[in-house]
Amino acid sequence: MSFAAVDVIRAKRDGQVLSDAQIDWVIDAYTRGVVADEQMSALAMAILLRGMTGPEIARWTAAMIASGERLDLSAAGRPTADKHSTGGVGDKITLPLTPLVAACGVAVPQLSGRGLGHTGGTLDKLESIPGWRARLSNEEFRTQLRDVGAVICAAGDGLAPADRKLYALRDVTGTVEAIPLIASSIMSKKIAEGTGALVLDVKVGSGAFMKNLDDARELARTMVELGGAHGVNTVAVLTDMSTPLGLAIGNAIEVEESVEVLAGGGPADVVELTLSLAREMLAAAGRTDVDPADVLAGGGAMDRWRDMIRAQGGDPDAPLPVAPETETLYAAADGYVTAMDAYDIGVAAWRLGAGRARKEDAVSAGAGIMLKVKPGDPVRRGQPLLELRADDAARIEGARELAHGAITIADQPAARTPLIIERIGLPMVQASLTS
Repeated sequence: MSFAAVDVIRAKRDGQVLSDAQIDWVIDAYTRGVVADEQMSALAMAILLRGMTGPEIARWTAAMIASGERLDLSAAGRPTADKHSTGGVGDKITLPLTPLVAACGVAVPQLSGRGLGHTGGTLDKLESIPGWRARLSNEEFRTQLRDVGAVICAAGDGLAPADRKLYALRDVTGTVEAIPLIASSIMSKKIAEGTGALVLDVKVGSGAFMKNLDDARELARTMVELGGAHGVNTVAVLTDMSTPLGLAIGNAIEVEESVEVLAGGGPADVVELTLSLAREMLAAAGRTDVDPADVLAGGGAMDRWRDMIRAQGGDPDAPLPVAPETETLYAAADGYVTAMDAYDIGVAAWRLGAGRARKEDAVSAGAGIMLKVKPGDPVRRGQPLLELRADDAARIEGARELAHGAITIADQPAARTPLIIERIGLPMVQASLTS
């Protein structure tokens, strides 16, 4: 069945519910180039303004999946579970989490992306390791999953090609914020990759895409429902992103911090979230008989990390890039650190060269920010607060004021926000839909 694109646009513009046939046609036609970018831009804006019903989002996601291939991971020989984070500052959790879960007996087919703006990208971080490559063929992907149990790589061109086109379009048309399009974008790729279970880390706060709890809940519930509808055991965890995760914000320095966690150390918040998400992934995959804390302490996760890096051409023992230019910022008064704005810290790291403004921009492996304090810590006047790192001293000038202003020091300590805010599973979603 064929439609006129303008009629589909008008229908959604006027608040109508799109039919299955309309959705199937418009996604397929856009993928083939029959529907032009300007027409899909208009439809995306109509969806942003008018929204979509649950059945519409489900059909839209199914059409995105159908635009490409769906991988079969049965050859992995064990249960599979993946994790997706909606993005944040200092969020290196995928790096220690993937080998940890694999060491617990669950294969992890982790398809990751690159950073844009103030949020970092997992692939950018790993590419700071000499020799490591992000691109794998489907056969390489499946072989590594079977032999090592863990893969972190870029999504292949055959997975949800409709999403790849639409994602780029949303970025330049002011429609990134549309929750139906966010949910279908994330879930179409995760479902197409073939994982049996999925844990979603939905960030909330200044450094997250979702700034408030209500929007984060809506996104989480929508994605959990989509996963369940496609036979993927899905759970979402809402986590705080008002403060950066860990002490390192950058590429190579986040790899270093991740290795510290795998070695049994690392910042408490990174360890806490890594173990919490590992337990969720293992439970979703049916492996509640293993405690990831024991595996982490026993060194099994570190062994799996080294195997994973080598399998993709990397040298886990090679020195990582170090930025030649550094500057330390100091506290101007005694007191307590009561806030550390994740967004401002993320933008400062981007200005230092750790991030990119456009997808085609290069990033610096060594640039970034090392935090010396965290919210709740007491400080004395003249005490180091953070260290700026860059390849070019001129970049430090552009980041200094923003980074310093991100830290609030007061006379009295403030109450701490819990790192893990809420858990949303399918029974909870079903109850909310029927109430």
